[in-house]
Order: sequence, then C-alpha cells, then structure tokens
Amino acid sequence: MPVKASDIQKLLPENGKKNCKECGLATCFAFAMKLANAGIALEKCSYLSLDSKAQIEDMLQPPIRQVKIGQGPRQVVIGAEEVMYRHQKTFLQPPGLALQIADGESEEIWGNKLAKLAWQYDRLDKISRFDLVALHCTSGDSSRYHKLVERTLAETDAGLILMADEPGCLLAAYEASKNRNPLVCVTAENYTQVVPNLDKSAAVCARAKSLETLADLSGKLKEMGLENLVLEPGSRTLPDLVRDQTIIRRASLLHKFRTLGYPTLFYGPAVTSDIDTQLLLASAGIARYAGIIVLDDVSPAGFETLLTVRQDIYTDPRVAPTVESKVYSFNEADESAAVLVTTNFALTYYAVAGETENSKLPVYLLCQDTGGLCVLAAWSTGKFVPETIAEMVKKQSLADKVTHKQLILPGYVARLKGDLEDELPGWEILVGPREATDLPKYLHELKKRRNSVA
Repeated sequence: MPVKASDIQKLLPENGKKNCKECGLATCFAFAMKLANAGIALEKCSYLSLDSKAQIEDMLQPPIRQVKIGQGPRQVVIGAEEVMYRHQKTFLQPPGLALQIADGESEEIWGNKLAKLAWQYDRLDKISRFDLVALHCTSGDSSRYHKLVERTLAETDAGLILMADEPGCLLAAYEASKNRNPLVCVTAENYTQVVPNLDKSAAVCARAKSLETLADLSGKLKEMGLENLVLEPGSRTLPDLVRDQTIIRRASLLHKFRTLGYPTLFYGPAVTSDIDTQLLLASAGIARYAGIIVLDDVSPAGFETLLTVRQDIYTDPRVAPTVESKVYSFNEADESAAVLVTTNFALTYYAVAGETENSKLPVYLLCQDTGGLCVLAAWSTGKFVPETIAEMVKKQSLADKVTHKQLILPGYVARLKGDLEDELPGWEILVGPREATDLPKYLHELKKRRNSVA
C-alpha cells in the first residue's frame, strides 16, 4: 500500500518539525511528501539517524520487488505490483511466458520448441510471444545439458531459466549464459553450494514444496545478499495454485511480509503432462498473480488463447483498447468489395472483423478514430457523426478503391443516413445490421441485389 507522508515525517529529525530547509524544501512535511512519491533522494536530509534512515528505506521499498530477467528487447520485467484487484488500479507487469525444453528430449524436439519461441501474435497493435525458455536438466548428463544451453543461446534471444538439481551442472550453465541475465533456480538442497558462486545481482528463483519452506528459503537467500528473487511455492493442483499465489500477494501487499515480497513462478509441467490442462492452469496463473508461467508445450491455438488472456487481464481498465484507425482489407478485397464503417474500439473491431472474415466475401472495413468508444457512445459524444465519417472516407480515398460507391453504416446509427449522403455526394449510404453476427447474411444478400441489378 502507498506510504503515507505523515508516517515518514514522524521519523524525520525532531519528529518532523526541524524544518531546516537544507533539503531545498520549506518544511519536513514537504520533504516527506516528495519522498513518499519518489520525488527526492533520502540523502538530501543530512540530519537523519542511521536507525531512522534504515526504517524509512524499509518503508519506501516496494512491497513486491521488481525483478528483471534476460537482456535487450526480450527482457522480462516482473513484480512491483501495487494492488490485489485489477479494478483498484491496474496490474502493471504482464507475466513472462516460458516454454520448457528438457535435455532428456530428442534434439529434434529441441529444434521444434526453439522454433516456437519465434512465434508471434499480433493483437490490439501489439506483438506478443514467448518471453522465456526454461532449460531443464532431466538427463543427469551435464555435458548434454551444456549442449542444450549453448544451442539455445545460439538460436534465440529469449531470456533463460536454468533448472538443474546438480550444483556443478547448474553453475556451468550459469557461467555460459550469465551475460543474458538468466533466472537460476535453486532449492533447499543445493542453494548452499550454488549461491556463493553467483553474482549478488543475479536473478534467482527459490523453489520449495510449501509456503513455509519457501519463506524460510527466501529469508536465507536474502541473508546471503541476494535481492532479485522469484518464488516458486510448489503448487501442484489448481486450488493450490490459487491459494498459494493469493497468500503470497496478500502477505506482501497487505502485511508487508518481506520474505514473500517477490514475484512468483508457476511451473506447469510439475502438475501434469497434459498440455490442455497446463493451458488451463496457466490461464488461472495469469489471472491469479503469477509472475512467470512455465509450460511444457503449446499448440498454435493454445498459444494465441494464452496471449489473449494475458493481454486482456494486463490491459489498463482505465484506458479503452483501440486498434489503428485505417481501412482494413478482408478476403482479398478488390473494386467489388463492400465498404463497412465502424469505430476503432477494439472489441467492436474484432466482432465486426471476425464476422466479415466469416462471410468469405471481399470487404473494406473503415475504422473511424473515436478514442476507443463504441458506436453508440461515439455517436452520442459527437465522435462518430457524418462529418467525421465523410472526412475519413475522403482521406482514405475509398472512392478510388471501389466502383459501386456504397457505404454501409452500423444499424444502431441509421439516423445518420440522410446527413451522411449530404456529406458524401455520389455515395449511396446503406444501413447494415445492428449486430455483427448478422453481417455474413447481410453481405451475401447485398451481393445478390447487386448481381440482379447488373
């Protein structure tokens, strides 16, 4: 929860009443306000006792630490979340999605999975893909695991998650990939041999079989100087997943329990080998606070489903989702294509676009920029009116794209027909259906009418 300036003020010199102005501000309370909003450095107050400084620094730490994994454009940033529920503000950092490759699998499977790391999904003008690859040593052969690590480094720029029980094997993989800032997974059994050989800035995942042992391991790792921690509580069922993730989030946000104040990881392959069940659990993990989700494999349909769920949940509810305002072509649109007009509100666009594709007929879809408002809301606020629609039609040179000059309005704004005809001389304005699901039937009937006239 946000730090109160009044709580900080009580720890300042003379109970926050010194008001020396040496920090550049008029009062200690003004300094506390700036400090609470990260607007000034704590060092600006030269009269703080060491104890007070330590208390304030502890207060100012985010309840869930931000952790970075990987390098470059595919770097994953997780943690730093501020709320329990999305409607309170928004969820900030989308969970990193990881595909697991085990060294016990065939090299052909390695290649297939590495290829999937290049898959991309374009939705709401954003490109999504797998963010991480989890390399798991299951063969017990350190040389084979090292071969997998080297091949992965050569074929993808995705961030790495290193998983091996044997300390020597794990450390060799870390040394080979440390310039990629990998996430190194440790357990209560091997951390004492692994951690002393890691950089203090290394990202480390603490893996345990219960919340109690996880809190104990997290505390020991912090005592050893590690700060960039990720927690894996060992959830093995859907109820366990929801319970563990909720307890960790509540403990860190509401109770500031520092040993659990880190982002989390959910490891699907430990629960089941069934890919569809892993997908179901991953969807629950996205909705219920997981910072990283590891899957054993995924189909193209499952890939798009998972990324859609992630994008929907981690879209700011205070900002309407939009698509680019332009003319979209469907089904090899040509000069005979029907011309539809709608708004650039993403949910409206995808409903109309989906049914337009289903019609199998050539169509141009003109998306008017309405700031993300739906048809009726945009019309009522003056953002989807004859003047703006006509301006967009002329700007996009639609008259040069088709021969029939027929523009189809959404059925809910049929009243715009007359005024739009005045704004677009030479165009016939048609009124389409109210619901997107009726578009295929409407477009086929329109084609029949045109053919009968011809």
